[in-house]
Amino acid sequence: MRSNKVLGSFKLDVATVWSQPEHQFYHKWALLTDPDDITGGPKGYLKCDVCVVGKGDAIKPPLRNEKDEDDIEGNLLLPDGVPAERQRAKFIVRVYRADGLPKINSSILANVKKAFTGDSRDLVHPYVQVSFAGLSGRSSVRRNTTCPVWNEQVVFTEMFPPLCQRLKIQVRDNDAVNDTVIGTHFLDLTTISNDGEKGFLPTFGPAYVNLYGSTRGGSVMDEHASLNAGLGEGIAYRGRILLALRCQITDQLDVAPSEVEVETTIPIQESNYGKNEDFLVFMSIHEATMIEKRVSDKHVYFELSIGNGGNNLDGCSNARPSSDDDSDPESGPESISTETTMWQSTTPPAKPMTNDKIYYFLPFWDDKPCLYVRTVFQDHRRRLFNSNIIDGIATKLEEGLGEVSALLDEEDGSAERKLREVLEELVSACGRYLSLARAAAAASTPGRTKLDKERLRLCQREIDHLGSTARHTKALVTRHSLRERYKTSHTYLTKLKALIEDPQHSLPDVFVWMVSGGKRVAYQRIPARYLLFSQVAEERGRHCGITQTVFIKLPGRKSSGPEGWGIQAKLQVNMWLGLIKQKQNLVPGIPKGYELCYELRNIERTLTLPPISLHYTQKQTFQLRAHMYQARSLIASDSSGLSDPFARVIMGEHCRVTQVIDETLSPTWDEMLVMDDILVYGTRDEIKADPPIIVIEIFDQDNVGKSEFIGRALARPHIKLREEAYQRPHLEWHDLFRGTDHAGELLATFELLQFQDGEEGGDVVAVPQAKEHYGGDNGPMLPVPRGIRPTLAKYRLEVLFWGLRDLKRIHLLTVDRPRVDVEVAGHIIQSAVLTSARKNPNFTNPVKYIDLELPEQELYCPPITIRVVDCRSFGRFTLVGTHIISSLHRYMWTPATKRDREAAAAAARNSLSPGEDGTLHPNNSNSLVPNNVHGGLPSGRGGSVSYSRRETERSPLLQKDTVITIDYVGGSGTVSKLVAVTKKEKSEANRRRKQSMMEEEDDEENRDWWTKYFSSLEAVAAQQQEERTARDRVDGGEAGGDQQAGAQQQEERGQREIAGDKKRHTTFKATSTAAKLAARLSPKTQRRKPKHNIATLKVIPGELETDFSGFREWLHTFHLYRGKKTGGDDMEDEGRIVGKFKGSLKLYRWPLPKDIDDTTITGGDPQYGFFQGLPSNDPIHVLVRVYVIRAYDLHPMDLNGKADPYIVVQLGGKKVSDKENYISKQLNPVFGKCFEVEATFPQDSMLTVQVLDWDLVGSDDMIGETKIDLENRFYSRHRATCGLPTRYELAGYNQWRDPMKPTQILARLCKESRLDGPHYGPGKVRVATKTFTLGSIDDHDPQPPRPLVSEEQLALAVLHRWEEVPKVGCRLVSEHIETRPLYNLDKPGIEQGKIEMWVDMFPMDMPLPGPPLDVTPRKPKSYELRIVIWNTDDVVLEDDAFFTGEKMSDIYVKGWLKGPEDTQCTDIHYRSLTGEGNFNWRFVFPFEYLVAEEKIVISRKESLFSWDETECKIPARLEFQVWDADHFSADDFLGAITLDLNRFPRGAKSSKLCTLNMLKTDGTVPMVNIFKQRRVKGWWPFYIKKENEEMELTGKVEAEIHLLTKDEAEKNPAGLGRNEPDPLEKPNRPDASFMWFLNPLKSIRYIIWHNYKWAILKLLAFFALTIFFVLFFYSVPGFTVKKILGA
Repeated sequence: MRSNKVLGSFKLDVATVWSQPEHQFYHKWALLTDPDDITGGPKGYLKCDVCVVGKGDAIKPPLRNEKDEDDIEGNLLLPDGVPAERQRAKFIVRVYRADGLPKINSSILANVKKAFTGDSRDLVHPYVQVSFAGLSGRSSVRRNTTCPVWNEQVVFTEMFPPLCQRLKIQVRDNDAVNDTVIGTHFLDLTTISNDGEKGFLPTFGPAYVNLYGSTRGGSVMDEHASLNAGLGEGIAYRGRILLALRCQITDQLDVAPSEVEVETTIPIQESNYGKNEDFLVFMSIHEATMIEKRVSDKHVYFELSIGNGGNNLDGCSNARPSSDDDSDPESGPESISTETTMWQSTTPPAKPMTNDKIYYFLPFWDDKPCLYVRTVFQDHRRRLFNSNIIDGIATKLEEGLGEVSALLDEEDGSAERKLREVLEELVSACGRYLSLARAAAAASTPGRTKLDKERLRLCQREIDHLGSTARHTKALVTRHSLRERYKTSHTYLTKLKALIEDPQHSLPDVFVWMVSGGKRVAYQRIPARYLLFSQVAEERGRHCGITQTVFIKLPGRKSSGPEGWGIQAKLQVNMWLGLIKQKQNLVPGIPKGYELCYELRNIERTLTLPPISLHYTQKQTFQLRAHMYQARSLIASDSSGLSDPFARVIMGEHCRVTQVIDETLSPTWDEMLVMDDILVYGTRDEIKADPPIIVIEIFDQDNVGKSEFIGRALARPHIKLREEAYQRPHLEWHDLFRGTDHAGELLATFELLQFQDGEEGGDVVAVPQAKEHYGGDNGPMLPVPRGIRPTLAKYRLEVLFWGLRDLKRIHLLTVDRPRVDVEVAGHIIQSAVLTSARKNPNFTNPVKYIDLELPEQELYCPPITIRVVDCRSFGRFTLVGTHIISSLHRYMWTPATKRDREAAAAAARNSLSPGEDGTLHPNNSNSLVPNNVHGGLPSGRGGSVSYSRRETERSPLLQKDTVITIDYVGGSGTVSKLVAVTKKEKSEANRRRKQSMMEEEDDEENRDWWTKYFSSLEAVAAQQQEERTARDRVDGGEAGGDQQAGAQQQEERGQREIAGDKKRHTTFKATSTAAKLAARLSPKTQRRKPKHNIATLKVIPGELETDFSGFREWLHTFHLYRGKKTGGDDMEDEGRIVGKFKGSLKLYRWPLPKDIDDTTITGGDPQYGFFQGLPSNDPIHVLVRVYVIRAYDLHPMDLNGKADPYIVVQLGGKKVSDKENYISKQLNPVFGKCFEVEATFPQDSMLTVQVLDWDLVGSDDMIGETKIDLENRFYSRHRATCGLPTRYELAGYNQWRDPMKPTQILARLCKESRLDGPHYGPGKVRVATKTFTLGSIDDHDPQPPRPLVSEEQLALAVLHRWEEVPKVGCRLVSEHIETRPLYNLDKPGIEQGKIEMWVDMFPMDMPLPGPPLDVTPRKPKSYELRIVIWNTDDVVLEDDAFFTGEKMSDIYVKGWLKGPEDTQCTDIHYRSLTGEGNFNWRFVFPFEYLVAEEKIVISRKESLFSWDETECKIPARLEFQVWDADHFSADDFLGAITLDLNRFPRGAKSSKLCTLNMLKTDGTVPMVNIFKQRRVKGWWPFYIKKENEEMELTGKVEAEIHLLTKDEAEKNPAGLGRNEPDPLEKPNRPDASFMWFLNPLKSIRYIIWHNYKWAILKLLAFFALTIFFVLFFYSVPGFTVKKILGA
């Protein structure tokens, strides 16, 4: 058995996939190559989908690509911009040296050696490993050094551009047992190259790369070892390595691609790539609080470090390689031996103290410790300055867009102005950057690498372009395009953020460590550029010289998850980083109020270092008032799905705690916490300008164990100094976070008050009286003062308790007697208790209300909590689940008053605008586009009721009736006759009717439901094409220039469109002209002729619920959650769902206004309740019909890449399976099934439609399923029980299927909505005050004809316009097919395909409907195609004749219909010298054909072992080919033609008329449909395509094509070729047509004699004469002798 052989491979990294749209490649072809045989070309193509998806993410199905998926070259698996033809390139990584590596070898062997020998020397043996595109190369090993020098290069050979974007560089320690990783760095090729027009190849350095990872302790079991491999944020500096990278494009093929070359390289002079400078990092610590209790029993200090500088605990490297001593005297800070004068990097150790035993602090009091580190690095500050400028622009833009987003959410009108301001700021900031960048480029900065220069040019180009596009976008900002421009501005932010980070490192990051008991406990890592000083404000770091709060976190994996949610310590620090010669600039940033010490007075002197501490003399005393009102949307922390929250407020070393609110996620504390004697150091002005930060933490109180952390918020207090007037603060919402997850919101405000001497209060709000006392020593509980707490108003909360669904077991017991409690602001409404949730899960008394007081401002409104409780025996209550409604905006109802109506009417009158004809047209009129009365629009959408807002603007001012249109159909149960028609119009109509009858005579009998379906699909495609064209036109106009020009173009375009629409929709002439023009201009002649007068239905590309807001107009579904929430992903939330509550809420001010002019959703008076008039929720029996049409893009389930799908329908406890009718080997099956199920609402309300894969052995696998809540549809006002067709017909393919007629439906709607009507008149219907009038054919006709139509048609037209009925109107569901995605629980979030279906529901207490629609897939019809090949002419002559050398061909013709395996051939016409061939040969092709789809159906077994036949559909195309027969070699192909049996050119009458012009596609050639013509005879051309795609004529064929049905073929049989029955005559071929070696006599006669006759005669004569003369001369002497002798 031989091992497996690699045929081909394809390399791609995850980052490339992630950068694609939707993070996926869909149906792409990966080119496989052999890495060992680069000259061998492609080894094949693999079609695949590649997607990167996070946990719980849903994969978005990609948009349909217009490219043919089988076009390999057009669908190669390559990112955008990467050419299909790629070159080879060398990637050369040069590794020069490293320094500052960890001193201690942590490998196992080194520790064993140290234990036995006591040798503690440096035992690190470093080498560098470089990995790229699946290949790795490693440098040589340097023994016993922390500053190794390699001067080697690693060369990779890979295709360019590469599909692997990351290059991994690892410094490793060589060890006999196991090599350990010292540090890892990743180089992203996209950041060190640019593929634009002015781009550059990947380049890097020479530059130092800083390595980060675990601490440098060197323990054997390092818990943070994974950080060294680049997994997670490094917690310590691990050294640096000097690297360079360049790329060379090569065309050489003698490169061994599967090997990595390692070579030596020339060392570089480091001073050429950067000047060494002394840097100083300074940090003053003003406060160290919130220290965890677990570290408080030991002395604590803080350490500051940058690189190895300042790292006192782990020690630093002072060894240097001997080989480098002479070459590089200034090798950097890592080679300098430790000097204590270089830094003061630790605070004095101190024992933490506490006031409350919750949090601890270090007692710095008046003396604030200062830390500094002085160290040497190469000066590459220019890189950081560039990043800081761009970061500043991005930060300002992000803040501005955040404000715009908030204004958009509030629907504030100032959002438009604000967005313009933000874009204006962006333009000016881009201009400022360009001026700074040009100045920096002009300055001669030493040590700039090629990447530095290229990156600076790239940033300048990008930001220059960004500024100009932002200026253009600002000019286009309008009220209507605001959201689009806002999205565009977000793309600018994304581009800016991509430019911020420089791939070449400059300075190492700064680390602040907390050390307790000699061990590192917690840290914070701060990028150096945040602290870097510059004289230019834009170049300065965001935290340079600014007092900031630094939270110290746990290292490694501990920093994430529950353990890392808490803060280890909070530092109030001031940090500065710059050159040592700039150290005088650190002084202005230190908070004032300290004594000026000797060091600061002489800071400008060269040798003076910063002070060790600052002594503060100025300090202010304040009183803190924390007004804690409420929180909402907290994270559930108990198993019940609730929490027992309390809050801690921390200010400095002080901490106060609120009361505990039991079992809620929306606690209302209404509590004021007071902290006296808050000491704040610094001057009063600085404290006012930069108030100290207050930390608020929310915890869940647990009776056993430690309180669990819920979330944290940061806030700044309102400062009131002693002499200032008091201003009352307002409550504000603060976001709570737990780690990176949003954990809720807190409504609170904070005050820092400074009272005048001897006075307590003044104009400050007095401390209110205590509500109650705590049980402990916390003192009285004070409420929030009246002036600060929200003002309350009277509201009424009305709750609809409909029912409960899908309740899971709680504590192993079923929930049988549940009750629902709705709580808001301490008030609770309780539903009735269900006697048996299994028998009837609906509540008997559904509507209840409560009057309560709530804040007037919606911003302060408390959330609503819905709780479900199970009432069990012995008075026990068990919480089932909860649902929190955070925002009440969705359930708030503000009724309209008469004053509002009058104001709206006045505004509408003012908005009247002059129309095209100069008359005034109201913009809010209701009119419809009149459809073609004689049979619909030519686009195939004539059957639909179409809506147009442009027509709306054209209705005349005085016309108060709404214009409706009716679709008229000759026959099918409707009567249509015209009144007042002129003679000319009548003759024109008759002519048109005869023409259409001739066209549709054959189609009428073939029409079925599938006719309507395919017509609807065509209409959807046409509509999408129109929208795409219109969108492209708008985009093209918008990109033209400024706002005014764009608006003007759009207005003119709109007017042209209105005029065009008017002509197109209202006249026949315009319609026919447009159709002819479109046909003439179309590039396709084989365009289907539009089918007239076919009814259509709506094909919805998504779920029906998306079009109707989930049918939640009055019945909402609330998911009930239970259990503890530990993370932030949605998948966890789905696992916590224990049931659903169905109902609704309405909150409104009470009492209602007196001049109210509004109704409830059912048209009732709101004074008597909002939910009055709703249908009964008693159990009801319903007949459900589920129509499943087809599925597509199903996920393959079998090894052959196919599936055998079938449908299973579940409703309640009933299950209907269609397993016996599974469809074999199909991913796009057509089911055409109707399933009838009887159900009882509410028990059986969830319909599940599953698609399963049939398996011969084992259980069937589920491909996917979709679930539909039928109850919401059944009770919806949109009437989703049975969709309304576009026409009313009593018979035929479009038969009315609802048991209620349109008039009955309209009457019922009017009755339920308490409306007067309907009242029918001639051509009009009145409903309440609304009159619907039948539209005219032509708007310009002074006397429009009035068709006489039935009331049913009028009623149906009104139903389609029901949303225009005042107050109670809403859009009704029309006849439709919805497209629902299929999902599988085993693959959450990933779509498994789509299914097209619809559902009809009929109450059993009403008259039952007729039989279900027949949607069975069409069965193919059996045909037989007979083709007689009579003759060929002008066929190219391919061969040279034997003996003669004449051009000739041995012609024969091939043909097939189903595929090459179905080929039939004529006999051979030998030795054609003129290209003429005579055959009289018959082909016979039986086939199955689907008329509607125009496809041939082929059923065959794929292999001998296949269980079922596989059905596939192919286009009905007839292939002819002409060949030249060769007996001793392969036959020669001469030409071919393909005829589409539905649309092919009519044959020419003679050979001379047969040219390539017959194949033109411009519509000038008459086309034939063999299924209508049945018999065609003529000449057709053969052709071949040249390399330039031009066609060349290679022959002509005379053929007769005859189509018969199976029955006709059986009655009139015909044989193949020239056989019986009905044999054809033998062709009259020339005598010279034969095969020469089978007919030697004929060959002599027709080849030799015919061509060499005279030569042969001459030769014979010559031979005769020769013989004569020979004999003569031979016999003459003898004869003469005889005569002489007389013999």
